[in-house]
Amino acid sequence: MDTKPLENFAKAARRELLVAVEARVSTVLAAGSVARSERAETVRFLESDIAEHGRGHVIDRVAYTWFNRLIALRFMDARGYTDAGVVSPASGQDHGQPEILADAKRGVLDSEVVSARAHEPIIGLLDGTRRSTDAEGEAYALLLTEYCRHWHTMMPFMFEAEGAYTELLVPTGMLADGALLARAREVLTEDVCDDVEVIGWLYQFYISERKDEVFAGFKKKKKAGADEIPAATQLFTPHWIVRYLLENSLGRLWMLNRPASRLVEQMDYYIAPIDEETDFLKVSGPEELTVIDPACGSGHMLTYAFDLLYAIYEEEGHAPSEIPSLILAHNLHGAEIDPRAGSLAAFALTMKARAKDRRFFTRSDAQPKICVIEPISFTPDELDVLITKGGDRDAEEAFWNQFRDADTFGSLIQPDADATAQAAVVLEGLKDQEETFYYDTLFRARRSVAQAEVLSRQYSVVTANPPYMGGKQMSALLSQFMKEKYPTGKADLMAAFMVRAQELTVRRGTWGMINLPSWMSLKSFEDLRHDLLEGQRIVSMVHLGRGIFGSDFGSVAFVIDNAPAKSARGVYRRLFEQHVDVRSVPAIEALFHDPTYNRYEVAQSDFAAIPGSPVVYGSVKRCGRFSPLASRSALLLRWP
Repeated sequence: MDTKPLENFAKAARRELLVAVEARVSTVLAAGSVARSERAETVRFLESDIAEHGRGHVIDRVAYTWFNRLIALRFMDARGYTDAGVVSPASGQDHGQPEILADAKRGVLDSEVVSARAHEPIIGLLDGTRRSTDAEGEAYALLLTEYCRHWHTMMPFMFEAEGAYTELLVPTGMLADGALLARAREVLTEDVCDDVEVIGWLYQFYISERKDEVFAGFKKKKKAGADEIPAATQLFTPHWIVRYLLENSLGRLWMLNRPASRLVEQMDYYIAPIDEETDFLKVSGPEELTVIDPACGSGHMLTYAFDLLYAIYEEEGHAPSEIPSLILAHNLHGAEIDPRAGSLAAFALTMKARAKDRRFFTRSDAQPKICVIEPISFTPDELDVLITKGGDRDAEEAFWNQFRDADTFGSLIQPDADATAQAAVVLEGLKDQEETFYYDTLFRARRSVAQAEVLSRQYSVVTANPPYMGGKQMSALLSQFMKEKYPTGKADLMAAFMVRAQELTVRRGTWGMINLPSWMSLKSFEDLRHDLLEGQRIVSMVHLGRGIFGSDFGSVAFVIDNAPAKSARGVYRRLFEQHVDVRSVPAIEALFHDPTYNRYEVAQSDFAAIPGSPVVYGSVKRCGRFSPLASRSALLLRWP
């Protein structure tokens, strides 16, 4: 996929949407505005949010929301999932107005989508009986709002319910030649939309300028707070590395349980075990293969996990039409602190399901399990309602307020499973209070428990491209949290996520990750390495060098079993010669497919023989076992 057009489009779209939403906010909040007279309550919601979070924050969020929606609608138009083009001209036409507007101009409105109260103003604008300086633009804004409300029932994570103030802030000027909708259609062609990966690329490119702003702040000694962390820590993972991670975790786990499975035939990045393996997680069927990405971004890891799981279910004899709903119900989970990324992840999984099941949109119970981890806290008066009589008030207060700073800590929060179960029981006992003054308290309490349930359970497979951020960039709040909760991983967020991945993985389950190679040898990660090597087993590692995430730093991908096996050998691939080498992603991938290039088979126990236990491998004997004591000089040359 040529990503340059996507990059240019996403960056320009962000700038245009910020200006357009800013203008709409000014219009809506002006004294005597139409919105104030017709939608007074919604305007008050907007003013309240601006007072709490700041005007710039709200404008940025709304602009991003509309970007997500327009991209989602264009994707569905291109895939033929909409009855009429919502942002696109009629099928077979490359240019022209959106089909729903062209239909409306002929007096044709879909009564299942457009409400009776919206029908009259739309027609009035288009036939000239309702005065306007931009009749078609206003009519289209009303139509777009109606279609977003319609899709809310099927995709509430992407489209808000009636009454949200984003309805008042529909960007103007979208219908002009060369404007946002026309460019979206040019870039997101039907061929490009054949691959849901495009959603992830657009996400990364949309936030790229914000990321530049955050990193410029770092150079001025600024710290990353909740608003900066998503942009500062997001990196899109190349698809072949996603395949390596999932095929050698999820795919490998299935192959160990079903040695005769033909799944291996479609796993081009699978590394077969060297030795016979008997100590692995036993599963009786596909439903038990639970997978979570604790920093899922736009869902790239999960969409490929969907592909593998679909093949597994199909191999087990399940009906193709049932499989997408089974996968979303039983297998895939994601957690994310950026709500806009979480929406895209849920949308991407929905599109994967719809591609396999034409009736998927009618299955209301089949929703992607993407948990956007939101900050939630309770006042002392609210806690009086939630805390049990005779219980440990301090412990219960800590439970209910553990998500106070969730937009900073995210999946690193470690809810206690027993306390989570007890809190669920408490809420069940308060159901009769839900229609009282305590409605809002209990609503937020249910959300808190739902988040705790996702983060307190364990999964068969954990896979992630975690956030990277060193201690120098952390706020005082995050730094203190890391010292208290992740003493062995406090040097970098990615290291804390390594610890967290183990916690989230069941015994003998598997976790895979791509991150920076600094943890493999630096002294600041020595305790982390010790714990990992003592209690877990590195199954395989692909040392990627520079180029995967640009030229500034290297990267490493690896798969780990959550059970010790010190004498077992792991496969290590070093896809570069000098650590300063910078190559393209396809060039690095090509080296992976050369089975003779820098392949090492190393017993994990060998690492303990070196002071500091660095994860290193040498060239004493390629494609064979290496003893670190055999050549100390050769070893030093192979440090990350």
